[in-house]
Amino acid sequence: MPMSINTNTFCEASKDNICELSIMNLRYVVLLIFVLLASTTVRNQATLGVWNPIKNINDPYVTEIANYAVDEHDKRTGLNLKLEKVISGETKIVDGIIYCLNITATDSSASSKYNIVVLDKLSQHFRNLTSFVPISD
Repeated sequence: MPMSINTNTFCEASKDNICELSIMNLRYVVLLIFVLLASTTVRNQATLGVWNPIKNINDPYVTEIANYAVDEHDKRTGLNLKLEKVISGETKIVDGIIYCLNITATDSSASSKYNIVVLDKLSQHFRNLTSFVPISD
């Protein structure tokens, strides 16, 4: 037997019911806005396993990573390089953050460009220089 809906019931709703419906609609609108904002925020964050350009190459933490790489390279090779500046860089989130930076460093007689790769696991207080390669102009 088909179910019939009395449309007059909706039209005869009291003012209290109309207020309740308006409040429910407002809640849905607020929830929808929240979901849209949350999805936009997640979309703007770095994606796991994807290289992302470093937006602020002058960030003190990026400089700290570059200095670590130069110091570690000097320990391993016996050279005495000094970081001049970070030129560009990218990061990739893995089990930590991999920094791939292009830098300039000097050995007191000449300035050279290098590509360095450092794995940084801040939560474990761990860093590892994985690559330090000269870049030809």
